[in-house]
Amino acid sequence: MSITPINMKKTLLDAPKSTPCFAVEVDETKLGDPKATRALLLLMNQHAVIGGAACHWGGPSAMAETMSALHGIMFKHNDWYNHFNFVNDIGHAENGIYALRANLGYGDLTFEALKKFRSIESNLTGHGESHLYPEGVLLSNGPLGSALPQAQGLALADALSGKTNRITIAVVSDGAAMEGEAKEAFAAIPGLAQKNKLAPFLMIISDNNTKLSGRIDKDSFSMTPSFEALKALGWRVETIADGHDLAAVYKKLNSTISECKNKPTQPIALIIKTIKGKGLKSTEESASGGHGYPLGAYDAKLMSTLSEIYAGESNIPAEFKSWAQSFVAPEKKTSTAAPTEKIQVGIANAMIKAAKAGLPVFSVSSDLAGSTGVSGFQKEFPTHTLDVGIAESNMVSVAAGLSRAGFIPVVDTFAAFGITKGNLPLIMANLSQSPVIAIFSHTGYQDAADGASHQSTTYFSATASIPYTDIYQPSCSSEAEFYLTKVIEDFKSKREAGKTPNSALFFIGRENFPKAYSDSALNNDGCNMIQTGSDVVLLASGATVPNALEAAAKLKERNISAAVVSLVKANGELSSSVVELIKKVKKVITVEDHQIKLGLGAHITHELKLKNVDFKISSLGMHGHFGRSAYKASELYKMSKMDASAIVESVGKL
Repeated sequence: MSITPINMKKTLLDAPKSTPCFAVEVDETKLGDPKATRALLLLMNQHAVIGGAACHWGGPSAMAETMSALHGIMFKHNDWYNHFNFVNDIGHAENGIYALRANLGYGDLTFEALKKFRSIESNLTGHGESHLYPEGVLLSNGPLGSALPQAQGLALADALSGKTNRITIAVVSDGAAMEGEAKEAFAAIPGLAQKNKLAPFLMIISDNNTKLSGRIDKDSFSMTPSFEALKALGWRVETIADGHDLAAVYKKLNSTISECKNKPTQPIALIIKTIKGKGLKSTEESASGGHGYPLGAYDAKLMSTLSEIYAGESNIPAEFKSWAQSFVAPEKKTSTAAPTEKIQVGIANAMIKAAKAGLPVFSVSSDLAGSTGVSGFQKEFPTHTLDVGIAESNMVSVAAGLSRAGFIPVVDTFAAFGITKGNLPLIMANLSQSPVIAIFSHTGYQDAADGASHQSTTYFSATASIPYTDIYQPSCSSEAEFYLTKVIEDFKSKREAGKTPNSALFFIGRENFPKAYSDSALNNDGCNMIQTGSDVVLLASGATVPNALEAAAKLKERNISAAVVSLVKANGELSSSVVELIKKVKKVITVEDHQIKLGLGAHITHELKLKNVDFKISSLGMHGHFGRSAYKASELYKMSKMDASAIVESVGKL
């Protein structure tokens, strides 16, 4: 007996009625030309890079033929969503789907719309987000492996409601297959299917042996045994040896989908051998498969790159050639700005200095060391390094074991993954008296272009109350180096004294910042007065410190003297000097790259009230909403009213 679910309003659009603008015919079916997908990837990414955003090339180029064939099959049905639950778990491949569907004429997706990709004006976000683009995205993606178990839920729902003719198709990567979430689904999906609890399920795995930092088997370990184990778990395993033979992929997908529907009690895992960065010799041969966009802004090589994709400039469609020629670099202006660098530089400096001093610092990574800054240490001390693959939970727990054995372990990943997939292991590490040091980068809106799935906006509330845990939010590389050095030295001294140090989590930005904000000495308490003032106190943390300093300069023009404090140790107590200043001026503005609920402002307010301080406060941050893609974090700060102008306005209201 089936269960009738709530009647949900349809959001996905009908299949395109027209033929693709650029097509390839396979078995009398016109499919989107994979060369056009790759060309569009280059062109749409060029707009984003000019705007200041990073983009993906390797993943979507690897999936161009698979997505073309799959959409050709799905879109044979006008109401394709009634026949297929399509879930893309490979968030890095989402812009390839945008490009393909623009070529196919899906809804209002046009080539012109692609030019706004990743901008704050577009719903075509860095990774597919259903809260912004429900017309094209069924389930949001981004964190690898997370959408696969959600797809399992869709197949369960179809079985419960009697929609057993619909097939759920989830596309995942070999990198995602390293995640614990994915491995749990690998076991659960065939187990439930054997008990008739799931509608037909097809999992497509892109197997290119490549993650962001390099080859999976070289950097971590081979995934071949994991894929071989799928059969023992109950999957029917099929393979495609060449994932770039469009006709072969189309034929195999057609037959596999039919077989899957005919035997829903045994899901099928279709492993497709792909080449990350396919289409360009340089990215095909790159260790990372050209994970990011292979060209610079206004790159003179754009036309020759398109020519390589089309095997000759004369073969490039006129529309694409004209598009490429429209990029004209503006005249370069001489910059007078102070030198800047990433906060990550200070992280690497501190780790290198400690290792050279003989401390047993050991780096445990999960693929993102190049982005978190830890790669600088790993290159200098390769024997002090382990990459566990794309597996954040495992990373933290491995580090806990090292800590218990007398090492000083440092883990690293994006904050969005560290505080979610690593949260329980962080708690268990402290419970086991096995503290770790964590570098969690790309915090909050600092990961602007990747969108909401990569923007950790609850990092403070998720971790600040874990017992024996200190939260650091350095605003520049000098703060990062100073406080990480202090933490490492404290780790050593307490261990040698028979005591257990606290875990220390460093949340850092992505963009460039001044190397330092003040010549004054940094305080051990992590509460740094960058600028003195007598009318209002601006309490900022991490990436929002520049906003506070800019606001202070604007306030000065209005004869308002603003003190600016960088709260590096975010869950510590305010220094006595700052508390005394607040008692005197009685006006406080907090600004944080975080949700207002249970964030830094709430923490500060609670502390000051417990100390019976009389003051007025305004807190700036995010008000219970997800983020979105934008070229730069400054656009998102402005959108959420946490930029310098918003700070000035808040001071006026106080």
